[in-house]
Amino acid sequence: MSSGDRSTEPVAAPPQPPIFTIGHSTRTIDEFVALLRVGEVEHVVDIRSVPRSRTNPRYNLDALPAELARCQIAHTRIAELGGLRRKSRTIAPEVNGFWINQSFHNYADHALSDEFRSGLARLIDLSHDRRCAIMCSEAVWWRCHRRIVADYLLWGGRAVFHLMGTHRVEPAALNEAARAWGGGLAYPAA
Repeated sequence: MSSGDRSTEPVAAPPQPPIFTIGHSTRTIDEFVALLRVGEVEHVVDIRSVPRSRTNPRYNLDALPAELARCQIAHTRIAELGGLRRKSRTIAPEVNGFWINQSFHNYADHALSDEFRSGLARLIDLSHDRRCAIMCSEAVWWRCHRRIVADYLLWGGRAVFHLMGTHRVEPAALNEAARAWGGGLAYPAA
């Protein structure tokens, strides 16, 4: 092809980095950072509703960002993605009837809100060109609202991995009950 020719083929956008999920649990900061290093995480996105811990004060919002900065890891809190949501007065119970656990049901309802969409958009923007991990306190993803955030990311075409241990990283999979509904995901009962 000569220098004057122009290709009509679209130029593929570079792939976006994966997004990880992690729970701080009772880990020391060194253990937590070692786990982040497994995923080469550059930015922790805190999605806790209550960004503090009586039993693990090193994860309090007034301490954690500085601890991570010492390790060249950024920290951002996105309160709009926080868990511990109340029962919706606007979403019919059957929309997310798959979730028997009321906390997950409430969060799935919240995920259909403008507030959640705004928080998710911030997360997607932050993770566009850097490796991010969404963080909550629960060690295992299947007992945490991170699983629903992961569903939305997967539905949007992002790769998501759960950091479980230094030798255990699990690829996330979209919940089988998830269905596109009203610009978001619904989880109807089978």
